[in-house]
Amino acid sequence: MTALFAASLALTSVPGINAQDAIQHRALTLAPAEGGAAAGGGEDGASEEALAKAAQNPVAKLISVPFQNNFNFGVGPNNAVQYILNVQPVIPISLSEDWNLITRTIMPIISQPPQPGVRSAFGLGDINPTFFLSPAKSKKFIWGAGPTFTFPTATDSMLGNGKWCAGPAVVALTMQGHWVVGALANNQWSFAGWGDRNVNAMLVQPFVNYNLPHGWYLVTAPIITADWEANSDNRWTVPVGGGVGKIQRFGKLPVNFQLQAFYNVVTPDNGADWQLRFQVQFLFPK
Repeated sequence: MTALFAASLALTSVPGINAQDAIQHRALTLAPAEGGAAAGGGEDGASEEALAKAAQNPVAKLISVPFQNNFNFGVGPNNAVQYILNVQPVIPISLSEDWNLITRTIMPIISQPPQPGVRSAFGLGDINPTFFLSPAKSKKFIWGAGPTFTFPTATDSMLGNGKWCAGPAVVALTMQGHWVVGALANNQWSFAGWGDRNVNAMLVQPFVNYNLPHGWYLVTAPIITADWEANSDNRWTVPVGGGVGKIQRFGKLPVNFQLQAFYNVVTPDNGADWQLRFQVQFLFPK
C-alpha cells in the first residue's frame, strides 16, 4: 500500500504506512506566538503562569522556538519506531495597533525505519509555514485565521510528498482563570508537484490546559487527522491521551518543557499504535 509520511502539513509518500499517520506525526503542535495573557510583563515581570498561558496560545505575541520530539511506536508490520523532530520557530509581527500576524514554520527532521521491501531514510521533510492574522486586543476570546502551505523540500523521496499544497487554517481559544481551552484546524490540497498521489488532508487539534502553581500545568492536545484521499477504513487517526508541562527559568531565559503520550484508538493500516511527544520550547518574552 502506498502511504504518506510527513512532518509538516503535507504528507510524505512512504509505502506501507498510512497518510493520516503522517499528518499526525508531523504534529502541528501548538507553539506560542502572542497572547494578551502573558506577553506584557517583560522577562522578569511575567509570571510562570502567564508565560505558560502564552506558550499555550498559538497566536500569542511571544517569540518562541520549540523543538518537538515525536516517537511513533508500532509503525508498519515490523512494529518499528519512527522519530520526527519538528523545529517550529514562531514569530509574531505587529501590523498595527489592532492586528498581529503570527508566523509559524514547521521544519521536520525525520528518521524513517525500514519496512519489508522499503529502505530506511533520514533527513529533512516537507516544510510547512502557517500565517495567522489575529486581533491584537483580544482578551477572553482569541482567534486567528490565515493560509497554510506545504513546500516539497524533502531531502529524500521517502520523506516527502513531492507536492505543493495550500489551504486555510483557523484557531480559536478562551482563557478563563487557570484554563486555556481551544482548537486549531486546517485542510490542505495539493495543486502542483511531481508526486504520484494528490493530497487532501485535514488536521484538527483541540487543546485543554489547566495551569498549576510554580509553572506546572496539565495538558491534552491530541492531533486528529483525516486523509480524504484514502478509503473510509484508512481515513482517520484519532489519539487520546495527555501529559504535563512546566515553565522553568534558566537565568532570564524561560523554557517550556512538556511531555505527552497518546494512544491511537482509531488508526489506519500500518499506522502507529501510540506516540510519545517531548517538547522543549525556548521563550523570548519582550
